[in-house]
Amino acid sequence: MQFSYQVKHQDGTLHSGLIEAPDEGAAVAELHGRGFVVLSLASAQKGIFSGGDLNQLFNRPKTKDVVVFTRQLATLIEADVPLAESMRTLAGQTDNPAFSRIIAEVSDKLEGGTSLSAAFAAHPKLFSQFYVKLVRSGEISGRLQQSLQYLADYLERNQAIAGKVRNALAYPIFVIFAMVAVALIMVVYVLPQLLVIFKESGVTDLPITTKALIAVTDFTNSYIVLILGMLVITVVGALQWVRTPDGRHWWDAFKVRMPLFGIILKSLYLARIAENMATLIKSDIAILDALRVTGDIVDNVVYRDILLHAEEQVRGGGSVSEVFRQYRASIPPLMASMIAIGERTGKLDYMLGHVSAFYRTDSESRIDNISALIEPVLVVVLGLGVAILVASILLPLYSLVGVS
Repeated sequence: MQFSYQVKHQDGTLHSGLIEAPDEGAAVAELHGRGFVVLSLASAQKGIFSGGDLNQLFNRPKTKDVVVFTRQLATLIEADVPLAESMRTLAGQTDNPAFSRIIAEVSDKLEGGTSLSAAFAAHPKLFSQFYVKLVRSGEISGRLQQSLQYLADYLERNQAIAGKVRNALAYPIFVIFAMVAVALIMVVYVLPQLLVIFKESGVTDLPITTKALIAVTDFTNSYIVLILGMLVITVVGALQWVRTPDGRHWWDAFKVRMPLFGIILKSLYLARIAENMATLIKSDIAILDALRVTGDIVDNVVYRDILLHAEEQVRGGGSVSEVFRQYRASIPPLMASMIAIGERTGKLDYMLGHVSAFYRTDSESRIDNISALIEPVLVVVLGLGVAILVASILLPLYSLVGVS
């Protein structure tokens, strides 16, 4: 449950915010543990249609908010501004109300003696394990500013690549959606009025495309409710199935095997794995932790399982490259070989950095190539659709006019 609170610190300052706890007693104990005197505590749970819930829904923090916050925090730390004061400053100037509340909670935890990494870890949906691990490494090594600066660059780079993928997909998805919508309107409203001419004329030697169009139009208009119902059931059922372990595994495996975009997604996953592992190892994080954290944030269960298998093998004295060689369909031999060289030479982070750069460049190049290829392909598809429609309707219509 979530509770809103107002507390007083030992130095007399007042603070307010939100806290997650199983019940009210646990919330009070947590606040007392931070050194606060609780002045008021109330449940912050609201109805599903309440204004607070709707505001939180439409103002959820985005990656861009985290990027800006991380870069600004790094700048303030570099300027020797105390950490708690930096957090309060950023909470006050953040435009997103939901994100501002989260920063305020982090600030309160800092003032209560919690470390920055532990405060971030309380918000796993916003700050990933990778983010928390690097912050913790920066705290231990005294290089927090450099860690935050790298995180800002890393998040910004991932956001740019994700934007490229979205832009490459947006145009074909819009065109396909428009084609389906126009086809449905034609079949339901326009074609029945045109095709009735052929039916009433009694002509039997119609082109095969015209006969097929008549059959599709008749079937669609006779069973339109059933078709739409089956479509909705299929979509909802597929979405629910994908959320199951088997469905998620099938979908994640299909994503890297699908035509055209599969190789791009595969390169993106490999680049993410290599970069995350390289960064964690450079930050003096144990290889077992690096494998586990990378598996948790790779966002693909196929690669997560491979990394967890590698973690088990390394714990038992094996090597990462040996495990990667067992999954040739998911891990290219090039990546496994470079990791093997890094393990033998003691420069695993260096080799992983090169692997990351290679696959990131490869994915960006493929995205640009597919973006340039999609438009002419869609133009050809639209042209074929128009040609079939003309051949199915206009040519037989001209024949009837000529006979009459």
